[in-house]
Amino acid sequence: MGKMTKVKEILHLSHKEKFPKNLPLLLKKRAEECPDIPLQAYKNELGKFEFLNYQLVYRRVLNLAAVLKDFGVCRGDLVGLISDNRREWLLTDFALLALGAADVPRGCDSMGTEIRFILGFTNCRLCFFENERQLNKVLEKVEDVPELKDAVLFESPCELTMERAAMAGIRVHKFIDLEDMAKRTDQEGRDKIEEEMEKTEAGDVATIIFTSGTTGTPKGVMITHDNIIAQCEVIKDVLVTAREGDIWLSVLPIWHIMERAYLYCIIALKSGIAYSKPAISIMTQDIKEINPNWIVGVPRLWDAFVQSCYRSIKKKGGFPQALFNFSMTIGLSWGWAYQRFMGLVCRYSKRARFFDHIKGFIPLILLSPPQLLCFLICFKGFKKLLGKRISGVICGGGSLQRETGSFFYSIRVPMLDCYGMTETAPFLALGNPRRLRSGCIGKVFPSAQVKVVAQKDGIPLSPLPLKPGKKGILFAKGRQVMKGYYRRPDLTQKVIDKDGWINTGDFAILSQKNEVTITGRAKDTIVLLGGENIEPQVVENAICRSKFIESAVVVGQDKKYIAALIVPYKDALENFAAENHVYHDNYESLLNASETFNLIRGEIDNLVDDKNGFRTCERVAKFVLLPESFKIGKEINGKQIVMRHKIEKIYAREIRSMFFKN
Repeated sequence: MGKMTKVKEILHLSHKEKFPKNLPLLLKKRAEECPDIPLQAYKNELGKFEFLNYQLVYRRVLNLAAVLKDFGVCRGDLVGLISDNRREWLLTDFALLALGAADVPRGCDSMGTEIRFILGFTNCRLCFFENERQLNKVLEKVEDVPELKDAVLFESPCELTMERAAMAGIRVHKFIDLEDMAKRTDQEGRDKIEEEMEKTEAGDVATIIFTSGTTGTPKGVMITHDNIIAQCEVIKDVLVTAREGDIWLSVLPIWHIMERAYLYCIIALKSGIAYSKPAISIMTQDIKEINPNWIVGVPRLWDAFVQSCYRSIKKKGGFPQALFNFSMTIGLSWGWAYQRFMGLVCRYSKRARFFDHIKGFIPLILLSPPQLLCFLICFKGFKKLLGKRISGVICGGGSLQRETGSFFYSIRVPMLDCYGMTETAPFLALGNPRRLRSGCIGKVFPSAQVKVVAQKDGIPLSPLPLKPGKKGILFAKGRQVMKGYYRRPDLTQKVIDKDGWINTGDFAILSQKNEVTITGRAKDTIVLLGGENIEPQVVENAICRSKFIESAVVVGQDKKYIAALIVPYKDALENFAAENHVYHDNYESLLNASETFNLIRGEIDNLVDDKNGFRTCERVAKFVLLPESFKIGKEINGKQIVMRHKIEKIYAREIRSMFFKN
């Protein structure tokens, strides 16, 4: 049996595709192999999707690269790229990479101080901006970017902005003009670009992505071509149901490493990208037109999708709502039985799968007929909201709510949890659509190695790996680990040891089958006056299981107890007020109503108690209700992760009010 397995592995490796050494050569390879497959789908001026195939996109990349070469872009240059996902982003990215340059990206939600810091720190002479609003963020304090001399705008600016930039010493160019110039590129010009592409080595920097600054000053993560190629080589081994020609709906900020990596993996899979927005109303409309096979999102996006489904069924009330609740109960019970019968339960200790098989067999037999009926009557309609061809959705960039994952399981749409970090470009663990396991993210990504080491107060005690089932700090190693932090070798040495292992800063447990479960964040750990260590994300995730609570941030460092800033779901709270005749003049008065306080207090106490595995010190003693949702760039970053250091400043008064006696 062992010999047969070895033979299969050898045959598999012998048939593995040989990938080129850099990203532009990967695009070239795909343009030759599948020239007619759509690579980009974008909305035209009429709001209808247009498609561009691989051959056409690659040709436009070469033409644009030829123009940028005449523009003065050369090997080793760092070029700013301040924009959200759109067709011009991909063209610009690959054109710069084709010349041996590297881009420094950021999204439109970024504040002016962040953009100026990034462009100034990297000494960018040229920067691409999505629109004049982004350029104006730089012009607010142009002395912070003394090297910036040229700006290219994807959306044409007004004359006033161009004049203002000229007065600041910055020449403004329209991207549409560059494209017109690119159309005049001849074959000789394209050949020269392809010759330049061959000079780029695997270890050359492709991009410098600045971390989102959840803990302070952003750090520039240098990602090489090989960091990405290493993952492209194995993506098919994980996404086993992905097919050539699949369409992926792009909704996340493209500057972020997760969406960025998927962009290149999509090309590796010979698939295409359709551009949308991370708003449920826009996304669902685009889904109807595109019918994507895959969608990548962050937990908040999927939570919002599920909440919108819950609200729609609640509005119907009566029998439809009762049927939905019954179907969810049947679906969850069936899922529990199916996972145990099929051995899809994460195991942290050595034990026979036989007992799980027996435990799930009878319930599976009994629940399968009603579960199928519930799916056809109730859940099939929700599945259609994700399109007619959906193969799966991917969630990354934060902790997935258990109820959200259960909902997708019930409607038979595989939801793959994804884990990684910018410094590992990013994949460290990803679920397999055919082998989704409960209780973990998924298996370690094939291009990476990981280990869990012992720790105390977030500090590693030994480089030796712990046995499966033991909690510690997760370390990673492999070709995908970053080259280092730009101009900060001191910080690089703090996270990457002499053997190449990078400290993720996350608490984790490995299963018997090398699956990863993240249990908390080392640097987010709250230490109370009594010495108790609390993982705020675990408490926050539990609180946000409430249908009345949109966001929660736990605080309490060096205090006697923990407290929380709570953002309620406005619609849910107002519906509660209407159903229970809670008198209020406006939303602010509703937040101050005693009925509202008792409601939220009850929700928190029911979710964070000993029955759910929480210690006494993890109970939320006090809370404050906030009237507005957290905004990207203010309280949360582009990945929609809470920026705790900013929240502590913005809501300093509210936080003090919860600890005024201390």
